[in-house]
Amino acid sequence: MSVEEILSGISFIPRNTTNTTVRCSQNSLMKAKSAFFNFTSVAMLVTLCAGTLYATPSRPQNSTPRQAVNRRRDAFKADKAKGVHATYQWELSGPNGGEWWLSVNDGTYTTGRGKINNPNVTFAASDEDWVAMSNKTLKFPWAYLTGRLKIQGSLSLAKKLDEIFP
Repeated sequence: MSVEEILSGISFIPRNTTNTTVRCSQNSLMKAKSAFFNFTSVAMLVTLCAGTLYATPSRPQNSTPRQAVNRRRDAFKADKAKGVHATYQWELSGPNGGEWWLSVNDGTYTTGRGKINNPNVTFAASDEDWVAMSNKTLKFPWAYLTGRLKIQGSLSLAKKLDEIFP
């Protein structure tokens, strides 16, 4: 919706030289609020993601998906995994790609290479992008919004994984 379309429903009626009354039709007011909300939401999302696109990590860098999976072991928070029963699948393309799975079961987890039956969440990305995400040099929201990370399944369980393995 253009500014002209929004303003077309607004009429200015001068009462005197110091005060101006603005009359808006209900429809124009709703369109203006909707346009403002949409613009504001997009601006906030872009700012949030762009501002955190590249961060300086404070931990050792991974260079392969295998190293990324192995390093997750050190980050596991059993208290955050209490009551969680979920399976995750990674499908990574590229020369160091492959398939990995992770199963979280009430404060414990197991991991392996290959496919797992009926995962709750499946992540698909290139091996390089996954390593960058695990190194925190590429943020998950930005990768998802730009199509570099595809997520199938429960988004709430996908977010939970970040709490379990910060």
